[in-house]
Amino acid sequence: MGNFYLGNFRRPTTVATIAALALTLTACTDTRPTADDAAAAFAEGLSSLDVTGTAFSTGSASAVNEELAAITAALDPLTPAVSVGAVESASEDQATAQLNHVWDVDDSDDDWTYTTTVELTRTDDVWQVAWDPAVAVAGLGAGDVLTMSAVPATRGDILGAGGEVLVTDRPVLRVGIDKTQLDDAQLAGAAADLADLVGVDPAGFTTQVEGAGPEAFVEAIVLSDDASRTVTDEALDAVPGALAVPDEIALAPTRTFALELLGAVGQASAEMIDQSEGELEPGDITGLSGLQLQHNDQLEGTPGLVISTAPAEPVDPAPEPTVLFDKEPVAGDPLTLTLDPALQSLAEEVLQDEPSASALVALRPSSGEILTVANGPGSAGLQTALLGQYSPGSTFKIATSLALLREGFTPDSPTQCTEELVVDGRTFNNASTFPAAFLGEIPLLQTFAQSCNTGFIATRDVVSQEELAAAAADLGVGVEASMGLPAFFGSVPDAADGTAHAASMIGQGEVLVSPLALAVMTGSVGAGERITPTLLASGPSDEATASPSPAGTPSALTTDEAGTLRTLMAAVVAEGGATILADVPGEPVLAKTGTAEFGDEVPPRTHAWIVALQGDLAVAVFVEEGDLGSTSGGPLMDAFLRGAAR
Repeated sequence: MGNFYLGNFRRPTTVATIAALALTLTACTDTRPTADDAAAAFAEGLSSLDVTGTAFSTGSASAVNEELAAITAALDPLTPAVSVGAVESASEDQATAQLNHVWDVDDSDDDWTYTTTVELTRTDDVWQVAWDPAVAVAGLGAGDVLTMSAVPATRGDILGAGGEVLVTDRPVLRVGIDKTQLDDAQLAGAAADLADLVGVDPAGFTTQVEGAGPEAFVEAIVLSDDASRTVTDEALDAVPGALAVPDEIALAPTRTFALELLGAVGQASAEMIDQSEGELEPGDITGLSGLQLQHNDQLEGTPGLVISTAPAEPVDPAPEPTVLFDKEPVAGDPLTLTLDPALQSLAEEVLQDEPSASALVALRPSSGEILTVANGPGSAGLQTALLGQYSPGSTFKIATSLALLREGFTPDSPTQCTEELVVDGRTFNNASTFPAAFLGEIPLLQTFAQSCNTGFIATRDVVSQEELAAAAADLGVGVEASMGLPAFFGSVPDAADGTAHAASMIGQGEVLVSPLALAVMTGSVGAGERITPTLLASGPSDEATASPSPAGTPSALTTDEAGTLRTLMAAVVAEGGATILADVPGEPVLAKTGTAEFGDEVPPRTHAWIVALQGDLAVAVFVEEGDLGSTSGGPLMDAFLRGAAR
């Protein structure tokens, strides 16, 4: 056979083969964007409100961005999450894409969701979007923008013992000057007249009025619009430019009722707004102080939200807005306290004529429930009852006596009550009214009843400072408890010697308490065990939060020890400094008075204290600048216990 030369062999080629090969190569290398790609890019742009990467069949991306910004300005800084649903092609160059929008408008799971469609057309291998504002927001009309407004939730009430309403929305009048009714020459006179009428500072209010905008309403005061209102409509009408705007705000039954405890509600301050990390905005109503602030999250509820349409430019008449999203507000939860409304009012009435800072705290020994947290007008808005830090004076001899009982003392044990006692160069004396008949060797019962300072200080070598602090802690002094708001539970140093230890024995030096702390001490004597004070009948746990040793250790107080302390306190009423309480109606009253020196004056100023037990009621009364506990505190305690017995 002959040889074949295969290298030049060619297979027959047809026109059909060439066409097929061309189509195959074209299909493999076609990199033109698809309608899906264009829809995805547009959705991504809408999600950031920046569609720079999208081409439009009319207008430019920059123009669309400007329109988007104007439409959604009221929602700033919110942006939607936009995703592509189905993409349907009508032809090779036309498609319709479904866009799913989700606006996360708040912290809840209730999002604003809707679906729109967009038309896409391919021109010169570029997919273009047919822009319409309704593509971005379903239901948005031409020339409209979005508005967003919060719908306030009904604030939760604050309730007292037995579910009695203490704080609820009550009618008020917001009284101020409407500057649109006055010319500049009238402003100062009208502002001063209104300030005088409602009892605010004329100079300060006039400055506010003159500095506000020409169309401002400048509020001077909020008045309860009930029978207690003394500023009449006629008096307001007589002041040029005066305006009284009806409203409702959370209020207690009276202007002063437990004010420092319950707190106030009003517009958030600039400082609160700055510190809220975006949670508060100008005009928001929130708790400003006290329990209203401490438990604002519970009381305020969840505001509702309305997103509507409005014309971008004002028109007359204004069209009815179209509501696109409406979330109903959720009312706040009530806060229930152990506070007894009748006893709280009584306590405030008892303190109303005391010019210096004062307080009265009452609680129930059997449960630890706090019944009153009253501050006198001399406290000038400060929470003396819960946060005051003062030397307890001779009321602390209850704790000192407990420490002595643990060293074997009984009410009959002899003590040395001298006119004065010198410790490391410092002279300690008894009160100027101390009866001379009880100087010398007297039993502990009389040392306690007559409140002999030198008699207690003379036992300082029997009781160490550590033992004294432990006894105080067993009665609740210095033991913290979770009450739902700040409080001072007392402080007794674990270590002290010389004059410091001597002063501690009679409740001076570095020993500090609040009226609450002494009410707890007294209640613990009544209960026969250390009690934990509670103020909230619902909400956070009221279990004691132990602090470092010795306050953190379990109480060692026994029923026998408490019984002996009650015997000592009974002697104070029978023949000591609280005989004023001997004929109070009801169960026998047990008490202890106290006077604590402070300041550098000669003679020094004094705090006046008295604590009392009557049945299941423990009470501490404090007067910051009083005379003796018996003379300054005694009449106040007497008035309270007699009133409580009615």
